[in-house]
Amino acid sequence: MRFLARAELRIVLIYAAVGGLWIWLSDGAIESMFGTTEAITRAQNLKGWFFIAITSLLLYGLIRAHFRALDERHRALRESYHQTIRGWIRVMDLRHEETRDHTERVAAMTVAFARAAGVDESELDRLWRGALLHDIGKIGIPDQILIKPGKLDDEDWRVMRTHPEIGRRILSEIEFLEPSTDIPWCHHEKWDGTGYPRGLSGTAIPRDARLFAIIDVWDALSHDRVYKQAWPEEKVLDYIREQAGRHFDPALVDVFLDHYPEIRAAGRSEQVAQNP
Repeated sequence: MRFLARAELRIVLIYAAVGGLWIWLSDGAIESMFGTTEAITRAQNLKGWFFIAITSLLLYGLIRAHFRALDERHRALRESYHQTIRGWIRVMDLRHEETRDHTERVAAMTVAFARAAGVDESELDRLWRGALLHDIGKIGIPDQILIKPGKLDDEDWRVMRTHPEIGRRILSEIEFLEPSTDIPWCHHEKWDGTGYPRGLSGTAIPRDARLFAIIDVWDALSHDRVYKQAWPEEKVLDYIREQAGRHFDPALVDVFLDHYPEIRAAGRSEQVAQNP
């Protein structure tokens, strides 16, 4: 705010100084150059219009420079936010013993999937942040459950299924991230209503979460985990195809399969680095 105040004050002072000097110098010059009242009046009118034109250009330059500085500060702040988010997710991936670059990979693939599905470019940055933070709620899950090598029992699952609500609470308290809560909160919902935490079904599940659910399951099946080995690619794609209308939005499954090569390519390490 102090930066804004200084910039605004600087613009006003420059404008006042230029205006004062112009009036003082030009009035004296006109009176010395013209001898009749009529001629002085015409000259004053021309001077007024000239003053408006010059000061308009001056104000335009000052305001443009001011907004460029604001834009630069905004970009720096956004980059700082993104670096902080990436720090969070690297810690989460290490704690959860995920595969290398898991979170960055699924976020990049989700953005590519969203583009293929016709999502507006203006929405992709928000969607990308939601995908990066999809499992932020697992920060509240005890290690003996989160990294358990065997199958989870009923009580373990009860606790594990609280992580979407934990994630929603964390992000909803951060103004910058609150618009990105749909994926962390809803990516375990299923098209047929058998998911969690709220048992949403069909299009009641936010679109971002329906997109991400396909990518998340593809990634989980395609890579080794502490509890399983990676599946062959064709088996993974067959499973996603079979789950259309059950786990997944069938229309989005069609888009995913139609654009699979480009979506898959977005998750490769050299492409991941190019995301926001």
